[in-house]
Amino acid sequence: MATLRIRDLGQIKQADLQFGDLTVLVGPQATGKSVVLQLVKLLVDTGYVQEELQRYGMDWERLLPPFLDLYFGEGMRSIWREQSTVTWLGKSIDMKAIARRKRRTEDEKLFFVPAQRVLTLRDGWPRPFTDYAPGDPFAVREFSEKLRLLVEREFTAESLFPQERRLKKAFRELLKRDVFANFHLRIDKVRSQKRLVLGTADAKDSLPYMVWSAGQREFVPLLLGFYWLMPPTKVARRGAIEWVVIEELEMGLHPRAIAVVMLMVFELLHRGIVCASLPTLHRFLSTCGRWDVLRSTRQNRMRCSKYSMRQETKVFTK
Repeated sequence: MATLRIRDLGQIKQADLQFGDLTVLVGPQATGKSVVLQLVKLLVDTGYVQEELQRYGMDWERLLPPFLDLYFGEGMRSIWREQSTVTWLGKSIDMKAIARRKRRTEDEKLFFVPAQRVLTLRDGWPRPFTDYAPGDPFAVREFSEKLRLLVEREFTAESLFPQERRLKKAFRELLKRDVFANFHLRIDKVRSQKRLVLGTADAKDSLPYMVWSAGQREFVPLLLGFYWLMPPTKVARRGAIEWVVIEELEMGLHPRAIAVVMLMVFELLHRGIVCASLPTLHRFLSTCGRWDVLRSTRQNRMRCSKYSMRQETKVFTK
């Protein structure tokens, strides 16, 4: 079980976390939950993060303050003070050493879905990494770039949803009903510029990004994130991914749509991926105790696989 211990980091005075198959962070706004999750990404993928920053021309001169600004976002250098300490997997972490360029030795292991995911689409198309300001958080820029590469490289057909080879049929049916209202998500062109639109099955009518509902604008980047995590092959996961962080899972979604997304999270657990999230899962699971996760068989019948939540996290803020 992975463990993380934090002392005097930003707003966090003391935090002791043990990550199970599903870990949920709960707390008021601006108490450091996102900082914790971004820190986990950095600790798991240090070499990968630095390689990506270098690839896009970022230079922090091997110093911790500018590195924190580049990674967490402009002004975030202040979260680290002389008395700050971080212990990961039982080992004390030298953050100044982290800031020194570290050679990448492993593939990316943690996929991060940021709370600001609605910003990743501009005029209905994913923004590239370089479209953001240098002071924007790395997690947002990286997620946006992954979505751009996904739609440009893996979708030769116009239709993105529904797709028979993407997601199980049970999920597709629920999403059509509770998120897309039977509309299709597809790629359109306006004067040679690609964009994502919602339209009827016959493609006669289409709705551009800015007239989608708030829930649809929030959900589409999340859907593309699930597409990235679950490729249309017999492989259970993409690459070496072992962790997934989903911030503010419920943002902008109707409760019925949230329930569908939660079932998709449990599908990730079934595929052996460790998940960490923010408040919504806690509210639902504290009510239900245990969820039955629906899995469609080839005969289109449903069977259940049960997971229980292990919550052993204590966070104390100043």
